[in-house]
Amino acid sequence: MGSGVGPGDDGVVDLLERGRIEVEGRLVDASNATLFCRIGLDGVTAQCVYKPVRGERPLWDFPDGTLAGREVATYLVSEAAGWGLVPPTVLRAGPFGPGMVQLWVETREDEGLVDIVPADRVRAGWRSVLRAHDRHGEPAVLVHADHPRVREMAAFDVVVNNADRKGGHVLHAVDGGVYGVDHGICLHADPKLRTVLWGWLGEELPAESVEALRRLRSCLDGDLGDRLHGHLTRAEVRALTERVEKLLAAGVFPEPSDEWPAIPWPAF
Repeated sequence: MGSGVGPGDDGVVDLLERGRIEVEGRLVDASNATLFCRIGLDGVTAQCVYKPVRGERPLWDFPDGTLAGREVATYLVSEAAGWGLVPPTVLRAGPFGPGMVQLWVETREDEGLVDIVPADRVRAGWRSVLRAHDRHGEPAVLVHADHPRVREMAAFDVVVNNADRKGGHVLHAVDGGVYGVDHGICLHADPKLRTVLWGWLGEELPAESVEALRRLRSCLDGDLGDRLHGHLTRAEVRALTERVEKLLAAGVFPEPSDEWPAIPWPAF
């Protein structure tokens, strides 16, 4: 591995766990302290994101100091299911104390996967989610790509109970991969799903999603459940298991609840 370390490369988790972190800057648009860093170990270097626990903004519905652990837990869920939708993520000590460290993913600037477009310019191969008006009062549509990996992410978000899937949290990597980031407010025991990925609601789950969910359900009875208990409460792990079972039983993508906002604001 060199400076082009990728999410699927051998040794990337070891690099994140044991590498020396050097802070290079801060991502100022993030609501919690999010530091852009370089990490190195035995001559191998990569870029990463480091979110120290002490920089987490308190939330009324999520216990203080738990967001970093939730980011790691969503990575563990994604890996156990075989989705590979979350960049390698660990919890470790850093320059500003314990925090989440996640491999940085370079994204394509020319082709995003979520967008807001004029109402008359929705392209073929895109799914419409919400019709509204832009800041000039013109009709606009929130859309996302009808991409198989984005569809997998929609199923993933249901089971991790993602309360904040913004468009900017869906990354189209330069290698063509699709990744989700910013999972600090996931895996609550209470229903909180808020996402921009509603384009498949009511449609049958594809076979690959069903297979991934079955794999995940099996893993929850084994080592995965034990590992998740290091980051989540027993009630939260139990609720995760119940969401997996419910989605498998339904066999279709769920519709939004009318008990809370279905789309995060802002959407990006």
